[in-house]
Amino acid sequence: MIAVDSRARWQAIKARIITPTIMHVLMIMGVALVLFPVIYAFILSTQTPQEYYRIGNLIPGTAFWENYKAAWERANMPTLIRNTMIVALAVALGKIFLSIMAAFALVYFRVRGGGIIMGLILLTHLLPLPVRIVPTYDLLSGFGWINTFQGLTIPFFASATGVLLFQQFFRTVPTDLADAARVDGAGPLRFLVHILVPVSKTNIGALFLIEFIYMWNQYLWPLLVANTLDTRQIQIGIKQLIATDAVIRWGVLMAGTITAIIPPLIVLLALQGSLMTGLTMAEEG
Repeated sequence: MIAVDSRARWQAIKARIITPTIMHVLMIMGVALVLFPVIYAFILSTQTPQEYYRIGNLIPGTAFWENYKAAWERANMPTLIRNTMIVALAVALGKIFLSIMAAFALVYFRVRGGGIIMGLILLTHLLPLPVRIVPTYDLLSGFGWINTFQGLTIPFFASATGVLLFQQFFRTVPTDLADAARVDGAGPLRFLVHILVPVSKTNIGALFLIEFIYMWNQYLWPLLVANTLDTRQIQIGIKQLIATDAVIRWGVLMAGTITAIIPPLIVLLALQGSLMTGLTMAEEG
């Protein structure tokens, strides 16, 4: 009887204390491993050359304001952030609009060959922009859209991921809502704007977050299309911090990098709840 009680007591201690402690330690180690590059970049952004060339120096330095001011001025950060914000917002909003319209048409209208159309839309995943970059560049050059915001944004407006996300969600919306709206005299557009869009807020937030961060981190396409300061993107501007010195000033470079990740980090923190909820609802659909 005593052995049974001791075993039960040990199992209870293991379940309530030991196992949760081990799991928390493993999670903390995982988070630290993932965050270490960002933390190290921030530490470098505060150091002078003498400080960061010291082996194993993981202590913040004395050149915080000097490095960030140099990165802000030399890379013309206000212009880069403005340009990148315009492109990221335009693409995110454009993809949301087109994805909602396409999904609405496929779900609520009797489209002949709708399944085939959706299959063809999903096949576009096999042809991302880097694969078709030469014909796309040639097409935009013919339009005169090189070094313009149209050239930076319009090729990214179509989104198979967005169409699939909203199509899966619209299928979970009860058909009684559409019938009730029809009885009340609401047309398709009114039903979409006043009923479907409000109940799709989490999906809209999820897609906005994904596409905003995706466009913020674009490098190859802006490198080809945006060659002037008026359209230059932040990733290209950071790269130019390397090219302006015979010896790379890692503190200034890391200061520019940390500055560049702040806007998408703010968007991520604001919409992370929508991301998890929106993707979960799409999977359930």
